Amino acid sequence: MGWAIALHGGAGDIPLSLPLERREPREAALRRCLEIGVDALKAGRSPLDVVELVVRELEDSPDFNAGKGSVLTRNGTVEMEACIMDGNTKNCGAVSGLSTVKNAVSLARLVMEKTPHIYLGFDGAEAFAREQGVETEESSHFITPENIDRLKQAKEANRVQIDYTQAGSKVEEEVVPVCNGETVGCVAVDGNGNLAAATSTGGLVNKMAGRIGDTPIIGAGTYANSLCAVSATGKGEAIIRATVARDVAAMMEYKQVSLEEAATHVVHKCAPIRTTGLVAVSSTGEVAMPFNTLGMFRACATEDGYTEIGIW
Repeated sequence: MGWAIALHGGAGDIPLSLPLERREPREAALRRCLEIGVDALKAGRSPLDVVELVVRELEDSPDFNAGKGSVLTRNGTVEMEACIMDGNTKNCGAVSGLSTVKNAVSLARLVMEKTPHIYLGFDGAEAFAREQGVETEESSHFITPENIDRLKQAKEANRVQIDYTQAGSKVEEEVVPVCNGETVGCVAVDGNGNLAAATSTGGLVNKMAGRIGDTPIIGAGTYANSLCAVSATGKGEAIIRATVARDVAAMMEYKQVSLEEAATHVVHKCAPIRTTGLVAVSSTGEVAMPFNTLGMFRACATEDGYTEIGIW
């Protein structure tokens, strides 16, 4: 048994021809966030603190679809959502429909710790954020030129997109393949087997206002118990239908299989092809990072010295 951490910056049909100017900043951000998480675990921070810390860093990066990099609704607005869960207690918090909160994952933790509820959304969540004094920004802070271009492209194609699709890409499905990933997340376990998971996202490009994805739904995009912690990424509607995160834990609990076997089965046998990826850790320090898309921005490290940063 030992500590372990895994994080992701989104799964999708990431082309092998992804230009270096798009690839390198994302790899650098993954590396930086992994180092932050590892240092925090080594310093004795709780897994819950670690996953919040890492996801905050990912939210602050404009290169991923969460926080500063959130994609836009069909109305040209931002609606962010996040979730966090503690494995030992199964305490959890979730938020949706945020337009001014700088770090949605931290508001989700406040919902978990400061209210009798699990999930707050839209005006109620924004009002709670103001009550708690969390850091906010003008909505314009989250609207980047790149995401304005993504929305324009999606509207021209009359499609809802998981994230960015290069101009001229052939549209074969209702949801167009991604180019650089969707959603961010982190899972961690300490040397005592304590687990936590957190996930954050801006959702889909050109989504309807009010749409809620898998990220804030316990057991779909985010889950943690005494056996494992899971953060999923991909096409939210497919992940919700497949109850991806909870099914990984259920297979470990009821079939007594390893984390690797459970995660691989759920991603490759239960979730539709080209829709899903996840990162997971077990209470014994195992790591799994399967995906059924072309790629997934991901990174992990374990106490025994193993480190991986990958896309394909």
